[in-house]
Amino acid sequence: MRVTVENKKGLNKDLKVFVDKKTMNSYMDEKYDEIKDTVNLKGFRPGKVPREILKRQFGKAIFSEVLDKVLKDTSTKALQENKIKPAGQPKLDLKSYGEDKDLEYIISVTELPKVEIKSIENIKFDDYIVKIDPKETDKRIQEIAKTQPNFKDASDDTKTKEGDLVSFDYTATVDQKTFKGGEGKNTQLTLGKDLFLKGFDKQLIGIKKGDQKVVEATLPENFPEKDLVNKKAKFTCKILSVKNPSEVKVDDEFAKNLGAKDLEDLKSLISKQINDEYKNSLDRLTKNQILKEIEKFKVDQIPENLIEEEVKILSQGMNEDDKKKSRKNFEEIAKKRIKVGLILNEFGEQNKIKVTEQELQTEIQKQIRMMPGQEKMVMDFYQKNQSAIASLRGTVYEEKIMNLIKEKAKSNKKEISKDEAEKILKQSQDQNLKENQSIKNKEEKKPSKKVEAKKSSLKKEKSKSSPKKTKKVSKK
Repeated sequence: MRVTVENKKGLNKDLKVFVDKKTMNSYMDEKYDEIKDTVNLKGFRPGKVPREILKRQFGKAIFSEVLDKVLKDTSTKALQENKIKPAGQPKLDLKSYGEDKDLEYIISVTELPKVEIKSIENIKFDDYIVKIDPKETDKRIQEIAKTQPNFKDASDDTKTKEGDLVSFDYTATVDQKTFKGGEGKNTQLTLGKDLFLKGFDKQLIGIKKGDQKVVEATLPENFPEKDLVNKKAKFTCKILSVKNPSEVKVDDEFAKNLGAKDLEDLKSLISKQINDEYKNSLDRLTKNQILKEIEKFKVDQIPENLIEEEVKILSQGMNEDDKKKSRKNFEEIAKKRIKVGLILNEFGEQNKIKVTEQELQTEIQKQIRMMPGQEKMVMDFYQKNQSAIASLRGTVYEEKIMNLIKEKAKSNKKEISKDEAEKILKQSQDQNLKENQSIKNKEEKKPSKKVEAKKSSLKKEKSKSSPKKTKKVSKK
């Protein structure tokens, strides 16, 4: 194989590839040897079909297959030998080819630009550590305790009040007739929450354990027996028990009910949970800070085909007029994104960062845990969608790159309180809103080309109609 690189300047390159017919014939021989043992033709034993017969029967198909393989092998090798990383799919233009002939073709390729990554080590970024005050942890545990239902049996002569938990059996009738679904055993209601039928539980206030009470309520729109919808029903209720709400005691037993070993372990878990809530958001700020620094790096040329692809993604779902208005802005965003992507990818390659199958499976399990009750659906989604797996692999790859950048770059470690974390996040949110509004305002203020053309035309007309001023020439 002989390769000649043409138009070496710029990112668009043409590689002229020449493969002599001797090499092409060796590929053909390999293919014929490969298929001769598998072909069954009448009158010939397996593996004994003459080459000429095979050529007559399958020659065109075999050459087409061999040509595809040679083009794939030689084009890949040509790019690798010349250290060209293609930005997109290269185009192949066949100049001469055929059986028992030399192969000559042109590879037209847009090359990824060379990027400099040494400056990454000079990037400065803030690395936040949130120190959680024990009082914050205790406050969160108290909030959890308030949500945990806890009731104690009331004395037999205690009358029910709002907030009590009442257990009862009931039989319901409409027009003195029983109906399907009109019976209930050991039904429990927290009085005052109005969760059974509208106005039902309030009628159970002021009675005692063992009492019988007839309650009237209207059957709802979604009642299964359609002919009874919106009809008044009478519920004869037998009160089985009354329980008063009691404060939950925060102790080791309470902690165990929540899955912790003891109260100290629960405090540790809750403290970490609060820390993680802020750390994840602050880590995103740190990442954005690093990415903005990388945006400042210089890359001489950005491949036009990559810009075009990114602009298409950014303008998805927009009408043609809006696409045209936003084109310039989208191009700027696209260039920044591509530049950052190129630099991160080069950093990953130079540092030999890879995503292992185990790391990918760990991330899939993480995604599954985020959707409790829908584990099978999430697993099926990833098993059936290779594009989703590729996207997840890209996420893990970028995360590993960012972690290594943090190790190599210059971190400014800041230990902050929960309140300070909230303040920093609020400022960041406000800044983002301000920047987005600024971009929106710029877009709205831009005059359309028609308006600009009209203004230009008016200026010309005004210029034509206004009298020309002439200088007086003095006679000497």
